[in-house]
Amino acid sequence: MIKEKTVCFTGHRPEKLPGYGEINNHLLSMIKSMLYYRIYVAAESGYKYFISGLARGVDLWAADSVIDIKRKFPDIKLVCAKPYPEHGSTFKGEDLWTLNNVLEKADEIICVSDSYSRNCYKTRNCFMVDNSSCLIAVVDDYHSGTGQTIAYAKKKGLELSIIKVADISAAAGYVEKKSQILFD
Repeated sequence: MIKEKTVCFTGHRPEKLPGYGEINNHLLSMIKSMLYYRIYVAAESGYKYFISGLARGVDLWAADSVIDIKRKFPDIKLVCAKPYPEHGSTFKGEDLWTLNNVLEKADEIICVSDSYSRNCYKTRNCFMVDNSSCLIAVVDDYHSGTGQTIAYAKKKGLELSIIKVADISAAAGYVEKKSQILFD
């Protein structure tokens, strides 16, 4: 990997995003489209390596997007940063299928910790930022692992490409009232 040509990703799990991970949710589709677009533009701009931390949600969606974008830019590489060897052993359904597909099609898999620990996800996040020059993030809550990764990337001087869920929600006229999700 060449740090100057490397992008990494961070973002929330599906249940922390609009629609609570429902596949056909309008806002979730918008977020995925924006994520895909940012990755495409990065590849078009000359970035060659894309590191996914393999978490459910944004990380796996980003990795899946890289796999698709490789059809247009076959020289880009997907690097998977596993937090520990058994990561994903509790995944089910679509998450498990996507993880296995991503791992099968990855150009490189790096396991950043020998075993699970309370800090293995933070270690993975630091590894990704320390080996990248750009971070693409999807964020709604800055008081989260995603927020900490963004702060660390900012401190390390990475180029930041941040997709703010609140901005997408506002642009779409998204309103949440008493457990009902409505569109204006």
